[in-house]
Amino acid sequence: MGVNGGTFETLTPSQFISFTFPNPSRSPNHYGDSLRIAVLDSPNQPPDRPKIAALIVPKDREEDWIFSTETGHLQLLSNSPGISRLVLVGNLPRDSHDAPSTYDRRIGHGSASIAVFEESLMPLLMALSPKSCFVSEFHEIPFLSYEDGVIRSVLIDKCLGSCVGEMLIEDVEIEGDRMREFRRRLRFKRMPNLVQTEIRVSPCRELGSSEVGIGEVEFFPDTSCLVHPYLPPMVAGVTLIASYLEDCIRLGSKPKAFCVGVGGGSLLTFLYTQLGFEVFGVESDEKVIEVAKRYFGLVEGHSLRVSVGDGIEIFKNLAGKMPSCYMGSTSAGESCGNRDALGYYKQPFDVIMVDLDSRDAQNGLSAPPLEFIQKSVLLGAKLALHENGILVLNVIPQNRCFHDLIIRCFSYRNFMKMFSTCVRYGSCFVALAFSLVVFCSNYYLLFFFKRKNRYYYLRALSENPIPPFTVAV
Repeated sequence: MGVNGGTFETLTPSQFISFTFPNPSRSPNHYGDSLRIAVLDSPNQPPDRPKIAALIVPKDREEDWIFSTETGHLQLLSNSPGISRLVLVGNLPRDSHDAPSTYDRRIGHGSASIAVFEESLMPLLMALSPKSCFVSEFHEIPFLSYEDGVIRSVLIDKCLGSCVGEMLIEDVEIEGDRMREFRRRLRFKRMPNLVQTEIRVSPCRELGSSEVGIGEVEFFPDTSCLVHPYLPPMVAGVTLIASYLEDCIRLGSKPKAFCVGVGGGSLLTFLYTQLGFEVFGVESDEKVIEVAKRYFGLVEGHSLRVSVGDGIEIFKNLAGKMPSCYMGSTSAGESCGNRDALGYYKQPFDVIMVDLDSRDAQNGLSAPPLEFIQKSVLLGAKLALHENGILVLNVIPQNRCFHDLIIRCFSYRNFMKMFSTCVRYGSCFVALAFSLVVFCSNYYLLFFFKRKNRYYYLRALSENPIPPFTVAV
């Protein structure tokens, strides 16, 4: 596209412009004769002395939604505090049929050649700087680096869901301490920097040499452990009601879990296979469930069921069916018997786990969506929960106000106790609410040991160190 000479002289909140520019470097490099330049201004009002920065898109990742979409660009900018304008420089997107399906970090990353390439870009970056950058002092433009720990990756599939839109499945090799580490990931185009689901995968044969490419061998899902950082603390929350769960198991009853948001299904599979729960999951997009079964090892059975539906609407409907039943009693749900919104399940759940994001990338990553903390939704969740049960909620607050709002809403809805813990994964935390809520945020791997005797297993869990859940209210 043609760009007016004065377009970049001022900062315009949320302005996004991309254009093609000749590669200015005369030295050999891994970038083509023409470059894609993408410029995004912060949605916030600019300061008096704004800062701009540039980021060179890794070779062979120019098709990655993280770098090729405005949404991905915005998330990169949001993760760069103090930057008012972020410029991405990379190869032109290729035709979809020619686009590489694999990425290898070792190719095109020589520090000397990159330094020369960066230097050649400085005149262009100066021209893309607003006038306010040159008012009183030397204008420096730093080059940011993008690190996600991925050494190699291969695209497995791309598909389209009716609710979540475009999604991709990829196998990645990540940095490990000793052995090669392989993961399978699910990402959505609407929020490309966020890994929706991540599981460990194992090669179907011995790899032998470290030079064997990730695209040269097949992998199978390993669902015996949780590797996504916020999931172990979510599962750790059940230890807060371990004595009640032990009683259920001793009496021959499987604990029941309701998971709102399925994704790749790793949480559901773990609760079923490793803890012996009876699990019901609801997911708004049928295609996501199909992907979970095909690529992430989700297998339905008598004790693990998934359904297409809106978890928030299910709770709303449940609350709407029993306006006279709920008088603050935590056992009211059982006496009323109106659990038809959950179909097969007529008894209250011992554990409810909620893992939903806001779906609005323009306002930044946050969870849960604001709709979830409506009075009717929380009332429905309370009614679906056993009087000794626990609700576990993945929370990614945009700010402290959002965090405090979550706490207030649960306390207003007569949840008896609330606990929270931090997760070493951005700024998320897990909230636990007792009939009880738990909020999660430090990464503790607690549940990697399969026990045949699940009664003993739950006792072992309750005796092991768990994330530092603290009283939230």
